[in-house]
Amino acid sequence: MYRFLLTPRWWGINVFVLLAIPFCVFMGSWQLSRFEGRVQEHRASTAQAASDGREQARPLARMLPVDKSTSGRRVTASGRYGRQLLVPGRELDGRAGFYVLTLLRTDSGRALPVVRGWLPGEADPAKAPAPPAGEVTVTGALQASETPGDNGVPAQGGLPAGQTGVISSASLVNLVPYRLYDAWVTLDRADTGMKAVPATAPDGTGLDLKAFQNLGYTGEWFVFAGFVVFMWFRLLRREVEFQRDAALGLVPEPHQEPEQDDASAPTTV
Repeated sequence: MYRFLLTPRWWGINVFVLLAIPFCVFMGSWQLSRFEGRVQEHRASTAQAASDGREQARPLARMLPVDKSTSGRRVTASGRYGRQLLVPGRELDGRAGFYVLTLLRTDSGRALPVVRGWLPGEADPAKAPAPPAGEVTVTGALQASETPGDNGVPAQGGLPAGQTGVISSASLVNLVPYRLYDAWVTLDRADTGMKAVPATAPDGTGLDLKAFQNLGYTGEWFVFAGFVVFMWFRLLRREVEFQRDAALGLVPEPHQEPEQDDASAPTTV
């Protein structure tokens, strides 16, 4: 009854099933490992953020360039404050407001963007306190240049003069006459009248939408594997039923052609 499994058609079906199931299981396991990796990165970044606030601040030059291992670490830099900009559309503790961003001109000849604090309401230069004069030393959390649309960074454009929507060297280079570091710092303690802006985790280390997409893809690949097995058994069952009916004469054998009636048989003259 199961001799049909040796036919070319079923050889093709069986080979497809034997290849598809391991492939689906492999892809599902790979997506699951990606999700578990993101969970581990999230735990590591959370633990690092907790320890960063207690560690000794290091010179800025030693912590560049910014990557996952240095983002959020405490750094120190010295210089004189220069141009000041406002960063609108930033929330803190559930309230809308803006950052006060001041460029620190260092002895290296480059300027470091420093978020001195956050203020509620609409961005207004009159609300932002002037930066301290003279030589200053700042201490805060090192951050990578922002990308519009990531970590809640708005992608708005057309802002008034003296404002920027993104804290990055690529956007600031057109607004200030300084050479810039490809990084920025948020102060541990905000200047008078403002709230300190907490550091954010680097991109790709949090349990964001991409992480849960990996988890969703894991389920999809395992469902595909189960669907392949289900369809194989269903096709097998249909074929067995067909062979059984054919053996009982309920349906014609696949290789047999229906017999012709005598009335329809050709006649010779």
